[in-house]
Amino acid sequence: MIDYLIIGCGLAGISFSEIALKNNKSILVIDNNSQVSSKVAGGLYNPVILKRFSEVWKAEEQLILMEDFYNKIELKLNVKVNFKLPILRKFFSVEEQNNWFAASDKPLLAPFLSTKLIFNKFSGIDSPYDYGEVLHTGYVDTALLLDKYHEYLIENNCLLNEPFDYAKLIINDGYLEYKNYKAKNIIFAEGFGLHANTFFQDLPLDGTKGELVVIKAPELNLDVIVNTSVFILPMGNGFFKVGATYNWKDKTDLPTEDGKKELVERIKEIINCDFEIVSHFGGVRPTVRDRRPIIGTHNKHASLHILNGLGTRGVMLGPAMAKDLFYYIENKTALDPVIDINRFYKKKK
Repeated sequence: MIDYLIIGCGLAGISFSEIALKNNKSILVIDNNSQVSSKVAGGLYNPVILKRFSEVWKAEEQLILMEDFYNKIELKLNVKVNFKLPILRKFFSVEEQNNWFAASDKPLLAPFLSTKLIFNKFSGIDSPYDYGEVLHTGYVDTALLLDKYHEYLIENNCLLNEPFDYAKLIINDGYLEYKNYKAKNIIFAEGFGLHANTFFQDLPLDGTKGELVVIKAPELNLDVIVNTSVFILPMGNGFFKVGATYNWKDKTDLPTEDGKKELVERIKEIINCDFEIVSHFGGVRPTVRDRRPIIGTHNKHASLHILNGLGTRGVMLGPAMAKDLFYYIENKTALDPVIDINRFYKKKK
């Protein structure tokens, strides 16, 4: 009898796997690499929504849990995936500078927005109005994390690399059966793949497509992340990851010419040196219109649970949301109503 079947091995699935194992629970992860949003993600963590100068929901709590989570997973997998790097907001006017200082006075944003302008001049970028620095930022190499975690699961006989067949899940009183396996609980963490899930497909998970490119710009001398309408993340040796676009209509993972054109235009607004596109990626983020994850237990089947809707902030949200769901299942600890799936079912009554 397995404690947890976990469907999906992106950031959500890995986060739940880790807290289950930490609490001496047995797991089996089923994943077929069909959902790529975690792998192609920029991986940035940033406690501030720079577009609106507002705090990310429960940012401080998430950062603490995230720091501990990635420290331990690096030791476990013997790999470096968490890179602390400043995020600089390039200003395009004095008005933007003033908006920054006004935001830094707000109690919830003060711990995260430096009040000292950054005057650094980076080769390849004009910055007549300087930069503002966001504190407690960096990025996780999500592709490396997923690859190494898959290897770890395979080595420990905890991974089935195949599509999950919803029709073969048998729900019994107190336990579940799937093919030759029995489990106490099942966690659906399949990202945008939720739309094929016959148990939770009534939940309003939307998909927001994002596209990124890797560019080569030898004249761009940048050792920080610059964020304006897109981010530019240094990868070393003159390579940079740039993203991301937002498309609410296209639900495919295929990169598009329109997406590439938009990114090229954004890059030219930020840098003034030559660059070439080396690679181009796409993925559909699992987003929810109220900008909150969807966490909880099926309203008819007590052994079926969901961990989804992490959207653009899976790196930060994953460990915190997995912890909340685990203790909700094991200890009956109440979920925050803003993430509980019951918020949708109540509206239907």
